[in-house]
Amino acid sequence: MAELKVMREEYLPPKAPPRRHLLSVADLTRDDVERLLGTARSFERSLEREMKKLPTLRGRLVLNLFFESSTRTSSSFELAAKRLSADTMSFKASGSSVDKGESLKDTAITLGAYDPDVIVIRHAEIGAPQLVARWTDAHVVNAGDGKHQHPTQALLDLYTLHEEFGRIDGLHVAIVGDVLHSRVARSNIQALTMMGARVTLVGPPSLIPRGIETLGCETTIDIDAIKAADVVYVLRMQRERMLEGANYVPSLREYAARWGVTPDRLRPGQKVMHPGPMNRGVEIDPVVADAADALIETQVRAGLVTRMAVLYDLLTHGPVAVQNAAEIHEVA
Repeated sequence: MAELKVMREEYLPPKAPPRRHLLSVADLTRDDVERLLGTARSFERSLEREMKKLPTLRGRLVLNLFFESSTRTSSSFELAAKRLSADTMSFKASGSSVDKGESLKDTAITLGAYDPDVIVIRHAEIGAPQLVARWTDAHVVNAGDGKHQHPTQALLDLYTLHEEFGRIDGLHVAIVGDVLHSRVARSNIQALTMMGARVTLVGPPSLIPRGIETLGCETTIDIDAIKAADVVYVLRMQRERMLEGANYVPSLREYAARWGVTPDRLRPGQKVMHPGPMNRGVEIDPVVADAADALIETQVRAGLVTRMAVLYDLLTHGPVAVQNAAEIHEVA
């Protein structure tokens, strides 16, 4: 019987490789991150040309499936796909059958019938991207699930830091604000520590999760601690994710007074980042947001090339870090 089983296995067709997804920073190794950042640099050089569009993903379909509001993430994914010549289809929950009670599973199965190559999903529920990956044959990219993960935000932030400082290893980043409800904070802690940066979380004790130090970061409630950092990364108050009736801080005015990032709390030349959208006058002073040392617009530009890199890497299996933009164009 054992010999018969072996013979049968010899004639079975080879198993298809599992679909590659980007659901969490935990899906990435340091080598993966370095490859993706290298690919993003190649694409940034290509965008300096008069003809910015590359034929790399021509004939591919990228489906943007957004159940939550988004400006930066949704627009950059759509433009990233178009810059690579992919076909795009954008789905917004509002005005769709979701309003009539359609489940995530049925929505995913319905849209999966169009045979998308990549589904980019943002959803309020933790784990939604994993479920879509189970119900469809597409590569799935997590564009934010609840307060869990936002891996491409972490990648674009790493890219921004590397372009600004020429390194990530050894940098000290202070993340200030509502860490408790922030998927950006969780993803960035994992990504930054993986790449050798030091991370300090700063904010009210009610907004710093218990035990988060196990991710390799430090915590403090002292806003003055941000002066020791190379970069101050500001988070907004995630009021849409806060439990109704829960008083995490006495008021937004008091929060701004005690933990808002203002010019007097920064040292000259200190860099400031924010994932957006900003609540000016609450977590960040308008003077800080508009200062020359703010990297906020740089982050937005970085979002395009890093998301181009993610789409390219998932669909072509990379790596392209050794190639320049012209070579990518020729290979395509």
